[in-house]
Amino acid sequence: MSQGYSDHFFTTVDGPRLHYRDYAPVGDPRGVPVLCLHGLTRNVRDFEDLAPRLAMLGRRVIVVSQRGRGRSDPDPQAERYQPLTYAVDMVGLLDALKVERAVFIGTSMGGLMTMLIAAQQPERIAAAIINDIGPEIAEAGLSRIKANVSVREPVTSWDDAAARSRESNLAAFPKRSDDRAFWLDFAHKTWIEAAERRIEPDYHAPIVAQIDTSDVAPDLWPLWEPFKAFPTLLVRGGISDLLTPETVAEMKRRKADLEYVEVPDIGHAPFMTEPDAWAAIEAFMKRVD
Repeated sequence: MSQGYSDHFFTTVDGPRLHYRDYAPVGDPRGVPVLCLHGLTRNVRDFEDLAPRLAMLGRRVIVVSQRGRGRSDPDPQAERYQPLTYAVDMVGLLDALKVERAVFIGTSMGGLMTMLIAAQQPERIAAAIINDIGPEIAEAGLSRIKANVSVREPVTSWDDAAARSRESNLAAFPKRSDDRAFWLDFAHKTWIEAAERRIEPDYHAPIVAQIDTSDVAPDLWPLWEPFKAFPTLLVRGGISDLLTPETVAEMKRRKADLEYVEVPDIGHAPFMTEPDAWAAIEAFMKRVD
């Protein structure tokens, strides 16, 4: 045990093993477990600040690195690096853990995974927190993400990794421009020490090639319909270039009881420990079983 969690591995139906952290509830257990799902190139470390807070609310918290990220196995078939594959993996993990229902927290790609699971097995979702993603994805944000994650040259120091993290993400965190500790922490969440003293991004390179920036976007609005059946909180970065105010308005129109919080001066995507975000999440979690 370390920092309130234990490390485990789950073997998917088609072979790759996934690493996950299992945080024990602090104090008396309350409500169903929480399943945290990260964004495109992130891993379990993306939630290492949020998960302990959720555990302090009496929740068991399960945080997974999707295949090809962190300590999870890379996929030998790159075409399987798709949200639908990851959604199947997560249902399999819940089955293995004998978790019938959970609160899903999905950042960016993790939100898309939540939508896919809602469309297929809505009974598995007790409630959802969707972080800076919606059924319409702004092309400008998607193109920026692909450009950022395509740069994978290794560096030789953590200061260099922090500088690269700052260069790629300053537009999303402009108020952190001179916050060296923030960018070092960001780097430690997203980079890893590899062989020959190299420090490199902590995701399998072929993941990038699977990002679709074509002009013909799929219609994801049918995936939003099942959310009418369970409580949902939508988190948006106030300067996000991926989730537009217009998409938020349409999500609210289609789900009248949608709860919403906007995190000022943050782009894609909030870490959800920002004061405004955490206050909304804490209140939301206390209302759901």
